[in-house]
Amino acid sequence: MKRLQLFGAVAISTVLLSCSQVPLTGRSQLSLVDDAVLQQQASEAYQQFLRDPSTRIISSGANAQKVKSVGNKLASAINRYMNANGYGDKYNYNYQFTLVDSKEINAWCMPGGKVAVYSGILPVTQTDAGLATVMGHEIAHAIAQHAAERYSQMTLAQGGGAIVGAAVGGRSEGTQQIVGQLYGLGGQLALLKYSRNQESEADRLGLIFMAMAGYNPDEAVSFWQRMASAKEGGGAPPEFLSSHPSDATRIAAIQALLPEARQFYKGGRTAAN
Repeated sequence: MKRLQLFGAVAISTVLLSCSQVPLTGRSQLSLVDDAVLQQQASEAYQQFLRDPSTRIISSGANAQKVKSVGNKLASAINRYMNANGYGDKYNYNYQFTLVDSKEINAWCMPGGKVAVYSGILPVTQTDAGLATVMGHEIAHAIAQHAAERYSQMTLAQGGGAIVGAAVGGRSEGTQQIVGQLYGLGGQLALLKYSRNQESEADRLGLIFMAMAGYNPDEAVSFWQRMASAKEGGGAPPEFLSSHPSDATRIAAIQALLPEARQFYKGGRTAAN
């Protein structure tokens, strides 16, 4: 019994000592995996995705340039803010932005800022601000380290203290499997399903990031309205069955968050001050 109590106490202490805070929102989160190692593995998975024969990269043309331009503006604004507000080099990611030829309405960002935008989403984004809405949201998942948090939650739930210790150790041989479990490898990524709370947090941060980069956050409402229209007839599951908020819930929440985001837009408090 004493050994079990001691084991439990060690596990609890490990969890308490393995918490971090999300930038800007200040939310405490469980962090049982070395994010730097996770970024390295994500980078390797991203390069493998790009090399896969089934991945059709669009490397030239107006749309490819737009993805890179909007992405670079977001990255520069985020880096300026992080550097100016005492976050150091932790969030100075080596961003990479790729446009993928696919009818799928999708985009994602892996740990460390490895972004893919599918061409199927461009008719919905329509404008640079619409694209910034999508990319800002996906980058927010990386900045908030949602992938590491989800893995930590799964690790704790599945294996208890023993696996907690292994995860905290940050051994590369153990972490090599993380990206595969969260995202999958190869041309078709089994993308991580974030929780509804994480999705809402990414919406909030994404609005701020697009505002920092000079895009009007009010345009996010129009984008999500277009997204809702694009999904009509597609059999989207009810909100309680999905990790994503319903369209109506998301749009209402974004409208409530706009006053905060506007403070970072143009004449308000920008990323530099």
